[in-house]
Amino acid sequence: MITGAHSIIYSTNPEADRFFFRDVLKLPHVDVGEGWLIFGLPPAELAVHPSERNDVQELYLLCDDIEMFVEQMRVQGINTSPVQERNWGRITELTLPSGSKLQIYEPHHARPKPTVLTSSKRKEAKGTRRKAGRTRSRTSKRR
Repeated sequence: MITGAHSIIYSTNPEADRFFFRDVLKLPHVDVGEGWLIFGLPPAELAVHPSERNDVQELYLLCDDIEMFVEQMRVQGINTSPVQERNWGRITELTLPSGSKLQIYEPHHARPKPTVLTSSKRKEAKGTRRKAGRTRSRTSKRR
């Protein structure tokens, strides 16, 4: 069923922000063509918060030691906001080259186990994609 999550950061300077994730945060990545980088992320979690509005999402990156993260950023010349203590964790914010803000936090709350895609679920997911692909190609041949 669900095999992962794809997060998007919209940017007025995508090349610079991609370099930040590649060169500063050193996230693994693939180039899917023309410098368009897709980054691998560690296990993720999803929470649903109450809101007065729909269509509002936030992206936070998690770390195990916020002080160490802040120091690593400082060494690389990246400024972060002062670490703030919250009841759910310790949080800082940095500014991407485009000017977008990115929040990083060290959670205090319990963490769910990451979803593990077993080999049978992988095969099932691939089979579903193949069937969908065959249906599309049959449809396109009819046109």
